[in-house]
Amino acid sequence: MKKAEDMKRGARGAEDFRGRDVISIHDLTVEDMETVFDLAREMVPIARGEKKSRALEGHIMASLFFEPSTRTRLSFETAMKRLGGEVVGFSDVSSSSVKKGETLADTIRMAEAYADCIVIRHYNEGAARLAARFSSRPVINGGDGAGQHPTQTLLDLFTIREEKGRIDDNHIVLAGDLKYGRTVHSLAFALSLYDVSLHFVSPKGLEMPREVVSEVKNRGVDLREGHDLSRAIGDADVLYVTRIQRERFPDPTEYQKVAGSYRVDMDLLSRAKRDLIIMHPLPRVDEIAPEVDETSFAVYFKQAFNGVPVRMALLHLVLGGGEI
Repeated sequence: MKKAEDMKRGARGAEDFRGRDVISIHDLTVEDMETVFDLAREMVPIARGEKKSRALEGHIMASLFFEPSTRTRLSFETAMKRLGGEVVGFSDVSSSSVKKGETLADTIRMAEAYADCIVIRHYNEGAARLAARFSSRPVINGGDGAGQHPTQTLLDLFTIREEKGRIDDNHIVLAGDLKYGRTVHSLAFALSLYDVSLHFVSPKGLEMPREVVSEVKNRGVDLREGHDLSRAIGDADVLYVTRIQRERFPDPTEYQKVAGSYRVDMDLLSRAKRDLIIMHPLPRVDEIAPEVDETSFAVYFKQAFNGVPVRMALLHLVLGGGEI
């Protein structure tokens, strides 16, 4: 059986992760996250295929993706297989009984009969939390609507730590669609647990939700908000860019008003610190110019790779894996 919710939130060591759900970044303490990061660093050679591991041999992960995904789905499946485990599931609901009208509760009950943990991505906010209610197996949220994406946040923080040497003492600019971007909602909260300063930059109408702003401010974070990226870039140690998400807009005409609002190009970066790093959860559209890819600023492809060791670490912890 799962641990009680208060025990989940208060866990400190690797031994306390076993059987836990990871639905929201709020479920994790700084100590929890650092435990994941430390293990993820050990996992990097395995993630690259330079070292083999059978730490999760005999374990099965159910991968239930009700919404399209490339990086999250493939990195979770790669993570499980790199550790010797197996994967079952679907990436297209048209090939599942959901197409026949099966409820989420019944899908989850079936999945837990076949697997040791469940990774779910769903278009409805709150679906992962609901799935956890119906499963006695650990459930990991791979993204739910405009809600939470905790494993993306973990790999983002890990990337900052690896590239900058630490998370503390950085000035971090989050730019783009801050209203509908679930990655920045989780990331803003997680960063507020560290000693950082934040600057939210968005098109008008796509500002960070007020509840996220209030939560960050209540934690005493030095926070600025604005709409002009060219004025924010000069102080940034980390620039985290998000695309304007067409699929989240209830009205297509509202999307057209803000599409292409920002573009990170060489002209903009002429104002940046030499050691600035640029991150992006991907996929991108036109918000980062292709020529930026070849610069030392760009770490978004490293960031995408980091999803594998971070998710390897998390799966190992929640499943109580064997020796690495």
